[in-house]
Amino acid sequence: MSPHHIPNNSENDDLLAAADHVPEPIIVHSPGPEGRLPFDDAMLRYDPSGHLFGMSQDAGMGWTPEETRRPQFVILSTMGGLRDPEGKPIALGYHTGHFELNEAVAEAAWGIRNLGGIPYAGYCSDPCDGRTQGTVGMFDSLPYRNDAAIVFRRLARSIPNAVGVLGIATCDKGLPAMMMALAGLKDLPVVIVPGGVMLPTTRGEDTAKVQSIGARYAHGDITLETAQEVACHTCASPGGGCQFLGTAATSQVIAEALGLALPHSALAPSGQPIWRDIARRSAQALVHLAKKGLTGRHILTEAAAHNAMVLHAAFGGSTNLILHLPAVLYEAGLPRPSLEDWERVNRQVPRLVDVLPNGPKNYPTLYVYLAGGVPEVMLHLRNLGLLRLDAVTVTGHSLEKVLRWWENSPRRRRLREVLYEETGVDPDQVILPPGRARELGITATSCFPRGNLAPGGSVVKSTAIDPQVLDKNGVFDRTLQARVFVREKDAVASIKGQTANPVRPGDVVVLIGRGPMGSGMEETYQLTSALRYLPWGREVAVVTDARFSGVSTGACIG
Repeated sequence: MSPHHIPNNSENDDLLAAADHVPEPIIVHSPGPEGRLPFDDAMLRYDPSGHLFGMSQDAGMGWTPEETRRPQFVILSTMGGLRDPEGKPIALGYHTGHFELNEAVAEAAWGIRNLGGIPYAGYCSDPCDGRTQGTVGMFDSLPYRNDAAIVFRRLARSIPNAVGVLGIATCDKGLPAMMMALAGLKDLPVVIVPGGVMLPTTRGEDTAKVQSIGARYAHGDITLETAQEVACHTCASPGGGCQFLGTAATSQVIAEALGLALPHSALAPSGQPIWRDIARRSAQALVHLAKKGLTGRHILTEAAAHNAMVLHAAFGGSTNLILHLPAVLYEAGLPRPSLEDWERVNRQVPRLVDVLPNGPKNYPTLYVYLAGGVPEVMLHLRNLGLLRLDAVTVTGHSLEKVLRWWENSPRRRRLREVLYEETGVDPDQVILPPGRARELGITATSCFPRGNLAPGGSVVKSTAIDPQVLDKNGVFDRTLQARVFVREKDAVASIKGQTANPVRPGDVVVLIGRGPMGSGMEETYQLTSALRYLPWGREVAVVTDARFSGVSTGACIG
């Protein structure tokens, strides 16, 4: 059945006749809430009418009238979809990353209520870059980030008496947008709750590999039945971002590295008790910050920006954060890192995390969380002298104190035990000590080639290039046949072998006219995923002015 075919329903043939029935009763008056609003003389004389009417609205929505002068906190999220009380879908979200966020919003709201505050919840949902790959929807991906950041900030300011803002978001553009919005609220306490990750499947393919099923089927590498089954099993839980360290997961890491999120909150398993606990404790942290007078201005500093860049390199993060982090820092009024800054950090900082798609073992993001996540990686970086330990976090404590706590935390010990007990994987195989990373030959995360095609510089996730195509010095040095395309779908068709002159090993796919001055700098994962999972794809390079998905691998220069 075509996805656009709507089955005929005879009961709805005559919509006008159906409207003849009037559901009753119809209530035409109400006495309104019982009680009195706690106005005083000064409020009535001097407060804006909006403050007074807002209290009327709060009572009308069911808040106890006598308690409408409590401190007000805003909870913003990218929640999407609608579920019944049992969790079954009534209306689907755009993706799993925002489908369970209502639970986190509820936990945070109760946390604020229990500490004497009034929570207000506002929403601006977000799209899925995976869903829009290869479609016109991808043209809206990067612009959405800026649009949503504006909307979130307007929503925060629309509760004029708010004394703190909590942002809950998960995925590629929604979480960067949330960080941008909260970074701009310099004089308010702000906290980010990362939306977490989905579970890895036990009987299918991960959400990176499955996006190449069309190309692999076209080349006869998988059967129709296999494609049907693995694609069905891929998204193994209804909530959370993808199982790989793409842009969504990297954004969660960056939120925590900036100090905007609680320690060990990035990459938690969505919908589980440990994830809900993070939302509740994050709300408590927000109330605590408000009481202490600590605002975003105290958290987002040059020290925090340095730490975020270091963690990006140590994790092997998505190249999209080279766009998103400067945008966050700009909103905070901080200097944006230059290309030279990124180069310096990537020369100094070893990659320490073995995670999809970077390898070598390609563990899912949940394993990284259980192995210790961001604070575990920070312990190694602290010992290497690479962090600014004076940075303040939303705990109200310095990073130095946070890491001293983590080093001896029962939480750290227990979760590392869980990883080994449930999977047999040693946590130190996932988050590698620096010496072990060197032994495995793991390279720095990104490099920034310059040349006649990109005199101002470019970026490639060098750590994700297959070692088999590097020379003895670890350099990708090839002379390739240029295959130039101006439309992504033509390049993909050629890779699938559907053209008279298909892309072959030894070619470089040059996709042009897709940048900010072209089609809007859309992602090209449909193209790079096909190459990643075809047996000969490592022998093909890509050069483009478009963006790469955070999960892209190979010699992809953009």
